[in-house]
Amino acid sequence: MAEVADNTLVDGRYRITGRIGSGGMADVYRAEDTHLGREVAIKVLYRRFAQDAEFVERFRREAKSAAGLQHPNVVAVFDRGEHDGTYYIAMEYLPGRTLKDVIAAEAPLAEERAIDIAIQILRAAGFAHKRGVIHRDFKPHNVICDDEGGVKVTDFGIARAGASEMTETGSIMGTAQYLSPEQAQGHGVTPQSDLYSIAVILYEMLAGRVPFDGDSAVSIALKHLDEPPPPLSRERPGVHPALEGAVMRGLAKDPAQRYPDADAFIAALEDARAQIRSGEGYGGETMAWSAGVAAVAAAAAQAAEDAPAASPARRHRRWPWVALAVALLALAAGGAFLLTRPDRVTVPDVVGRSLLEATTRLEAAGFEVETTRVQDRAPVDEVIRQDPRGGSEADEGSTIRLTVSNGPGQVRVPSVEGLPQDEAVRRLNQAGFDVTIDSQPSDEVEEGFAIRTVPEGGELADRGENIRLFISSGPELVTVPDVVGSTERSAEARLEREGLLVDVEEEPSDADEGTVIRQQPPAGSEVEAGSRVTIVVSGGPELVRVPSVVGETLREARAALRAAGLRVAVERRAVPDRADGGIVLSQRPGGGSERERGSTVTIVVGRYERPQEPPQADQEGAP
Repeated sequence: MAEVADNTLVDGRYRITGRIGSGGMADVYRAEDTHLGREVAIKVLYRRFAQDAEFVERFRREAKSAAGLQHPNVVAVFDRGEHDGTYYIAMEYLPGRTLKDVIAAEAPLAEERAIDIAIQILRAAGFAHKRGVIHRDFKPHNVICDDEGGVKVTDFGIARAGASEMTETGSIMGTAQYLSPEQAQGHGVTPQSDLYSIAVILYEMLAGRVPFDGDSAVSIALKHLDEPPPPLSRERPGVHPALEGAVMRGLAKDPAQRYPDADAFIAALEDARAQIRSGEGYGGETMAWSAGVAAVAAAAAQAAEDAPAASPARRHRRWPWVALAVALLALAAGGAFLLTRPDRVTVPDVVGRSLLEATTRLEAAGFEVETTRVQDRAPVDEVIRQDPRGGSEADEGSTIRLTVSNGPGQVRVPSVEGLPQDEAVRRLNQAGFDVTIDSQPSDEVEEGFAIRTVPEGGELADRGENIRLFISSGPELVTVPDVVGSTERSAEARLEREGLLVDVEEEPSDADEGTVIRQQPPAGSEVEAGSRVTIVVSGGPELVRVPSVVGETLREARAALRAAGLRVAVERRAVPDRADGGIVLSQRPGGGSERERGSTVTIVVGRYERPQEPPQADQEGAP
């Protein structure tokens, strides 16, 4: 479809200020919300898809699904509607870079920075999954990064909500480099499909390249199906083993071998970050060997200090025997250690599994299990951390310490209606909730005060859940449209559509009858919804009654006609009677008729002319 031109007013509200880019279904524009005075992004469905019921349903579902995902790491959707034969969505405008741009400019990223970005993406995914929404197209192009390190996920254009299945089996939805194996086969997707795509993004952040690439989407899809991903440590030597293990588990071909949900993936990344910061996991055997050597050296030094004083010659003769004894003791200790050392066994990775399954696996591998329970957002009885970590080696029979979730715990949402914004947020935070603030016009609640929450006050919710808090922006403001020059009917309809009441006054005017000649307040003013706007409508030119001036003097007639708002034209007519000189003999139009103010009345005024005497004949010529 043709691009939406700059300055176009979409749906009477969103003024286009520039084009951002295009996607598979729509163009995206930057716009100004003229009602609320904020910048938004407008996604306009390609017109060729507007006639396709499936695309329209998918576009409608995007708005509905995304509008319900109020989360700090999800781009907010504000509105949807129709424009110029197609459909649009109004959403939060984000001025940052896409993660794809960040990777192209800066990859490979530092380990902790990549972990932080991935955790924010996973929080968005986990929030959506808990509400039955699967994104299906996680890729760095759909992740926006701001300058403060914040991350937001956008483009739920092929998301699935609940049991609705808009992408039938056999159709591949998503971008090839980030497809899960089950998507590549056209099978049904699950939250684990999104986790696979996020693992690909994390791999790309750390390695500077995706694990699978190729000349075509089909060849890439086949690699996702058949080839193991290249070890991250081969692409990035020195990557922490715990971080590599977390990424590679996310890339498992079998969804059942991946993390059970986003929270488990987050826990694995947080554990990796803790090990990176502490230095744990880097060269553990080398450190143990160094500690052993240091212990032997300290023992030898102590023996030398404890030896009795002797002459220099005797000390010289004794030294080789002391050194030999120390060496023999060290060899004997080393041999005893080798003979009695327990077998080393690889620790199974049980993070994300249920406590019962984790205990069964660890005991089958020859380990003892010790558990500690904590409140966490992960489901009850899910293992969120283990020490030693999965994939490392530990002595057979040693104890593996598991940290197990007791669930986040539920608390009642505080009732904060009518409280100032800061106080409402403080109370919700104290109760253990995150808060997302939305503005909403209100005629009843003062600006800056809480209107309501979702979930509502008094309802039970998981500790740590995001509570949507609606804060009053005061009465809704409406921009008064310009209706001068419109017909009375058209002006009334336009103002009423904007939520305004209309008062009509009539006034004579040279403008066409029924045309608006003035309005109050003037166009462009911002007033509260429901305010009154007065429009002054032309009643046509003003009519005046023509006074009768016949019989009056010219001066009197002029004064009377001008006082009535009329112009005067004078015609002269000769009269034989001196008394009629200077007197109005007739007028057009006649007295008592109505004419437009300013029109002309013609008066006929007598002009006396003395009659000429007939010439006299002389005597001779007399008859």
